[in-house]
Amino acid sequence: MPSRLTLAAAGGVISSLLLIPGTVATAAPHHAGPARPHGVLRPGQLVLSRTVYTAGKDSVVPGVTRLPAGCTTACVTAVADGGYPEVFNNESVDPSFGVTSPILLDSLTPSGRTTDTLEVPTGIDGDHLVTSFPSKSEIGLNLSTDGTALTFMGYVAPVNSPDVSNSNTPGVVDPTNPVGTSYYRAVAELRPGGRFGFTETNAYSGNNGRSAVLDSADNRLFMAGNAGNGGNPQPVGVIAGAGAQIATPSRLPESRQQVGQPTPVGGFSVTELGDKADKVGKDTNFRGLTVHDNVVYLTKGSGGNGVNTVYFIDTTGTACPNGVGLPVPGAPLPTKALAYDPATLQSTGLPENMCVLQGFPTALKSTTSFPFGMWFANDTTLYVADEGDGTNTYDPATGTYTAAAAQTGAGLQKWVLRDGTWTLAYTIQHGLDLGTPYGVSHYPTGDNSATGLPWAPATDGLRTITGKVDADGTVTIWGVTSTVSGATDEGADPNRLVRVTDRLEATSAARDTFRTLRTARSGEALRGIVYVPGR
Repeated sequence: MPSRLTLAAAGGVISSLLLIPGTVATAAPHHAGPARPHGVLRPGQLVLSRTVYTAGKDSVVPGVTRLPAGCTTACVTAVADGGYPEVFNNESVDPSFGVTSPILLDSLTPSGRTTDTLEVPTGIDGDHLVTSFPSKSEIGLNLSTDGTALTFMGYVAPVNSPDVSNSNTPGVVDPTNPVGTSYYRAVAELRPGGRFGFTETNAYSGNNGRSAVLDSADNRLFMAGNAGNGGNPQPVGVIAGAGAQIATPSRLPESRQQVGQPTPVGGFSVTELGDKADKVGKDTNFRGLTVHDNVVYLTKGSGGNGVNTVYFIDTTGTACPNGVGLPVPGAPLPTKALAYDPATLQSTGLPENMCVLQGFPTALKSTTSFPFGMWFANDTTLYVADEGDGTNTYDPATGTYTAAAAQTGAGLQKWVLRDGTWTLAYTIQHGLDLGTPYGVSHYPTGDNSATGLPWAPATDGLRTITGKVDADGTVTIWGVTSTVSGATDEGADPNRLVRVTDRLEATSAARDTFRTLRTARSGEALRGIVYVPGR
């Protein structure tokens, strides 16, 4: 069982119930009594993760602040101050640029009304965790396999710090990484009543951990993410710390944890599909993560290497001899890390125990497939969120982002399993208004001088999703949108929470229409979404 932490220090209890909607839970005194029953994990409701930008304009000084953080060579100076959203124009001189920010968890009714808000601790005097504000792939939410705990990932770093998402981890330092700082990544585990536990890891050095799932039966954490921000070949610890990881939840405060080397649980190479080997460690740049029917599934939808598609971990060694297949019925979940030879890791990569799910794309460096979140409605129906390609081609005559509007695969894809293969039934897009800019209160208007394009964002697709199935076969899906815009980093855009209904037996999306439940405010970004089953 994880350590029990308050918002300020280990050992206390977060009192997060009965808040006025939209308010933020604060730390209870260290002597607080037992936690209340549910906190933000309320049956029949949603949990939404989000982040807010809190750094001031003077946190970055143009022409003075040296970037990347901790640099010793090839340093540059900032071109924009710390004010949102212009601060992210600093990516034009520092590709690693980002700023850490607090993580908030909202309990929402199915219609999107906030009933509770809980802030993850950020004070460095106690256990704490932050996210990188513009990192669109972070703080994905998952329930544990028994449905009682919520897990997500972040950084053990101070709030308002630059370039943390591309920093090294303390135990895996890449000397070629232009970012010279080091911070642990960590899994946060939230139990009913608002009790937090944190498990630090040296995985994902140079990049980010994105999501985690707790296997309650075996007390194991599965994690998804990416690693590396330096030269090639990457150090052994970076390669071993990428992709799919496994760990045992810690019971100790962060300050007392002894953090070992990364423990990978899955390996994949495009050579399994008959393709020529590419950069070792980059074929497993994973984002989405879920566990269904005792199988770990992951998605890859970005990066210049590998195949953007849906994968699963094969614990039998027999599911897919050619890199593509279906999970073996009754196969167990992984329980231990992969064994590998450090002497050959840089040349051959990790042992290969992962497969592309039969029927999903196998094309290298796809320009049409960008899977992110996934949710199983049942054993033969899988919904996949496609983020879109991120192209911000804009037509001032029509006032639309034309590339985003023309996409056919972006949005919510419905896949069905028939005759031993998964087939795309249809993609739901109506109501997302792909490529159409929308206004955000107190957000800049006009064009961003750094890009010459409008600040106003437009929906490009979906990132994280969750859902539920009613007894009559009605499926309700909630999703968090991706965006395109004239911002230098579209991951920092104010995005949306949307909802759509479908029918399990439907074969077309003719009547399915998304409804927007919430638009992020200026200085806010929505990230993960999960439905807590009712009783």
